[in-house]
Amino acid sequence: MARRKQGPSLLSPQIRDQFKYEVAEDLGLTDEILTKGWADMPSRQLGRIGGKIGGNMVKVMIRQAEESLSSRSD
Repeated sequence: MARRKQGPSLLSPQIRDQFKYEVAEDLGLTDEILTKGWADMPSRQLGRIGGKIGGNMVKVMIRQAEESLSSRSD
């Protein structure tokens, strides 16, 4: 299966990681991620994190990105 080419991201890697950890904490997966690491997590659990980010979290991410951009231009 071919991988999709990813374009430039609007959010920095640090902000994206912050969101991943926040969602993981909301789902109660933080301890397991810290002991196993992201690579050894079951895909079903990681899908739960991605699903939350892809859903309502996108609105939060956009809002934070807009606030970050507006604070830079001040």
